[in-house]
Amino acid sequence: MNAFSDGCLDETITSIKIQYMKDMNPHPLSQEDFKEIIAVPAVREAWGLTDDEGLDEFIAQAYAVKFDFSSGGPGYVGDLYILQGDALTGYPPMVLRRADDGTLLVS
Repeated sequence: MNAFSDGCLDETITSIKIQYMKDMNPHPLSQEDFKEIIAVPAVREAWGLTDDEGLDEFIAQAYAVKFDFSSGGPGYVGDLYILQGDALTGYPPMVLRRADDGTLLVS
């Protein structure tokens, strides 16, 4: 007997659960989100922020959104930040996500 003759082709499989992102909308960043993002050395370097520059300078130069990301398969689930400078230079937007320990990483 093979799989085609045992009747399994006309059975409905209900044990497979496919999950999709429930909220695909971008969300504005809070002050705390911005503070955490500008603490990432790669972000400070990309925006040319000096030690005496901080939150206000970054906010004036960057478009930023946050997604409650959920991978369509095995993979990342959590905060996903997309940052774009105030000029389109040909460089792609910067993407940040959380590491296993909760810190932000540039993807």
